[in-house]
Amino acid sequence: MPLLGAHMSISGGLHAAFSRIRQVKGEALQFFLSNQRQWQAPPLTEAAVETFRQRWAENGHMPVAAHDSYLINLASPDPVTLERSVVAFADELIRAAALQIPFLIIHPGSHRGQGVETGLERLVSNLDLAVSNSKTSEVMILIETTAGQGTSLGATFEEIAFILNQSQYRDRLGVCFDTSHSFAAGYDIRTPNAYEKTFSRFEQIIGLQRLKFFHLNDSKRSLGSRVDRHEHIGKGEIGLEGFRLLLNDQRFQQHPMVLETPKGKDLREDKKNLRVLRSLLKRSKV
Repeated sequence: MPLLGAHMSISGGLHAAFSRIRQVKGEALQFFLSNQRQWQAPPLTEAAVETFRQRWAENGHMPVAAHDSYLINLASPDPVTLERSVVAFADELIRAAALQIPFLIIHPGSHRGQGVETGLERLVSNLDLAVSNSKTSEVMILIETTAGQGTSLGATFEEIAFILNQSQYRDRLGVCFDTSHSFAAGYDIRTPNAYEKTFSRFEQIIGLQRLKFFHLNDSKRSLGSRVDRHEHIGKGEIGLEGFRLLLNDQRFQQHPMVLETPKGKDLREDKKNLRVLRSLLKRSKV
């Protein structure tokens, strides 16, 4: 079965995310490596690293991914934002490596009116620069599929493939498939035929072997709307059948799949969404 979990807050320290994922009985975890509203973060202390690794071991070394800061835009035409983004992304790679986190998920960024081709070329160049500057080798960078809202890059499989194929670090790149984003970008998964068409196209253009992680979010907006608005599972335009098809796809039975749906501090919404997802799993007969 796929490994279901959620994005969790790191309030109280990185290690605190494990306490929260336990509360919802999650099997996979995602979190930010620092305050995602600030460019600079204090250095990781040896104590923080050790505590994180200890809590991770106590939780069975479940699949873990970090998500990069939303401030980072490696495709920005603004030189100040671009310089800050390269420094910040290199720092996030260094942090992930220190914590031995296998995946760092990144939004492809926005071309800010400069055009898709120019934006993609700038993104690849600065992604490579950040990786080089980080002097890391262990962390795999996962390019997240996007809704294509505004001037955002990464809404089509072709754009994702360009990033993967043009980077000099292509062996360190993979994909995180966000259900809400991809649906808003025009990739339907609501029926068996539509679902198979979407993932056949993914296989043809990118290759399913590059798909390492999933974000499970329903969509407030319609297919092809190109508007990024997450909704609770089964309450949006995708509906339960799309998630049933994904959760029971034998190709993804060991993949981590995490929620990024709205929630409060008591995590009640996560618990409910995970119950809904687990109810869609087909149990194998003994």
